Parts: sequence; C-alpha cells; structure tokens
Amino acid sequence: KQWYQRRVAITAGTDGVKHSMNPFDENAIEEAVRMKQKKIVKEIVVASCGPSQSQETIRTALAMGADRGIHVEVPAGTDADLQPLAVAKIFSKLVEKEKPDLVILGKQAIDDDANQTTQLLAGMLDWPQGTMASVVNAADGRLTITREIDGGLEDISVSLPAVISADLRLNEPRYATLPNIMKAKKKKVPTATLR
Repeated sequence: KQWYQRRVAITAGTDGVKHSMNPFDENAIEEAVRMKQKKIVKEIVVASCGPSQSQETIRTALAMGADRGIHVEVPAGTDADLQPLAVAKIFSKLVEKEKPDLVILGKQAIDDDANQTTQLLAGMLDWPQGTMASVVNAADGRLTITREIDGGLEDISVSLPAVISADLRLNEPRYATLPNIMKAKKKKVPTATLR
C-alpha cells in the first residue's frame, strides 16, 4: 500500500453566521417579561456588548417582550477578549445611567461558562445578589430567590435594588411571534461605544 500525506488547511469564518442568544439570557428575559406582566417591573431594557451582529440578539429580546435595547459596540475581532470583568464594568456604567431597580443576567456565558459577571456587577454596585435562581418571587420591595446549590436548594431574600442570575430551570422562554419579530426590526437600538 501507498500512503499519501497531504496538508489540509481549514479556516472557519463567521461571515453570514446568525448570532443567537445565550440560553441563560433567554431565561433572564423571560423572567423580566413575566415580572412586567405581573406589574412588578415597569420597563425592560436589554443590553448586549459586541460587534454590530449583536443587534440581532437585542432584536430577539425585543420580540420576546423587552421595551428597549442598548448595544455597546465592541469592534469585531476584539469581542472575544471581552471577559466577565470588562462586561461587569460596562454594565455598571449602564446601571448608573439607566437607574434600574433590578438587573437580571443569564447565569453564565455558554462560550466560557465563567459564571462571574453577576457577582462582579453586584460587587461593583454594592447591591445584593441572588445567583443561579430557579424561582423568583417579589413582594414588598424584596425578592425571594430559590437557588440551586451542591446540596440541593437554598432560599434567600434580597432587598431591591439587586442583581440576579437566571438558571435554565427558572422558566421556559417563550418563542417570539412573527408580528413581534417584525415590530422589533423597526425599533431603534441606540449604540454606545467603549471609552
């Protein structure tokens, strides 16, 4: 037998690839929409950091029921360097500007599974935090959060303002309807830049 050795170069590009939302963030948005339906929150503002394609993710959130979106533009090619600390710093500036009573984030990013942004953001803001939430109930300006821990479940109570992170068990995210997708495409999404 004869063996032939060939060098094969494989390159992967992201041109034309549709960006999708992190599943944990879908749960966070769904919980915010449910809270709005219960009249616990008045407005849902979503934010995403990344290149221009990140606006697709914001529009998905708008179609799910968010009211406004903010895109923090990070140049393509450098967005992969966006670590949890940098994201937390960006979000802390947005919180200073927007003045929300509650920030809900996905538990972790699916690319690095870091699970750090919520904790870092809460520390920067000096706000209480409820991480890995699988149940969230609101009453009298407080949140009661059931969170999954190694030994089972833990119930904690935090006052508002607070930062929480959504676990996949928190809810079943809704699918955006075609009319809402069309409305979301028409909404303006302001872009902020890093300084």
